[in-house]
Amino acid sequence: MELRQLEYFVAVAEEANFTRAAARLHVAQPGVSAQIRRIERELGEDLLDRSGRTVRLTEVGAAVLPYARAALEAVTGARDVVAEFTGLVRGHVTVGMVSSMATHDVDLPELLAEFHRRHPAVKITLSEAASGTLLEGLRAGRIDVAFTGLAADPPPGIDVQVITDEPLVAIVGLDDPLATRDTITLKELARRALICLPRGTAIRACVDDAFSAADLRPHYAFEAGDPRLLARLAGRGLGVAVLPESVMGGRSAELHAIALRPGVRGRLAFAWRTEEGPVSPAARTFVDHTRTALAAWFAGTERVRACRSVIASGRP
Repeated sequence: MELRQLEYFVAVAEEANFTRAAARLHVAQPGVSAQIRRIERELGEDLLDRSGRTVRLTEVGAAVLPYARAALEAVTGARDVVAEFTGLVRGHVTVGMVSSMATHDVDLPELLAEFHRRHPAVKITLSEAASGTLLEGLRAGRIDVAFTGLAADPPPGIDVQVITDEPLVAIVGLDDPLATRDTITLKELARRALICLPRGTAIRACVDDAFSAADLRPHYAFEAGDPRLLARLAGRGLGVAVLPESVMGGRSAELHAIALRPGVRGRLAFAWRTEEGPVSPAARTFVDHTRTALAAWFAGTERVRACRSVIASGRP
């Protein structure tokens, strides 16, 4: 059994189609079919069910697939380790992010671009998902790092660096009756149509937990993954948005934020797998790069805050 054959098998299993698998591998389709037939003859069992319009794994194929993936990952890891010893970091880093990352001051595009400039042999991919999906993807090894929300302590095997820890607020348009309020209780909030991030996000989990602890059942009228869209919906009088305070940045001319009582907080964090699991040299390098960049960002943020404090106090 050859590694190339395993690579073909994994591609067909993931694409559920010989043609797409061949295109992904940049080879002719008959060659893919022939190589997988050789594996099946060697094992004495069919790995793929070709009877339908899509190719499906047989029971045996489903059992073999994890081992095929592990073999390919082991070879890739060995090559990456050798490259690391020779001074060239190469490989692939998969990065996950929540949609609310776009509303924060951390410049993710610049962070990725700087890493690419320093390590051009490392391929970077970026995808968006809910916090729960990202954390599960980290644990399962489907992604290497994530910028994710946190509703509780991270799961075992995951380390985090908290980027922001801020209060959630109720956001309304300036014409809303609540626009004169500075605070609002959860009981009052539960009487209104709410606008919030969908289930599976850390922010939504924080909000749901707060209502559950108060024995309240809120009504969510609108759900979407983009906090800025949700704020705009609130500004048009369609309900009360419950979002991180930072969403209000520069929008006080159209929106009003109300503090929640009791307070509810949301956290955004950079997360990665610990050394207890398989971590590639490229992923370790990306973690180091990002933590260094975040430390510089934190220092710059503190300097800005200090300057603002001096200006506000009137001290020379």
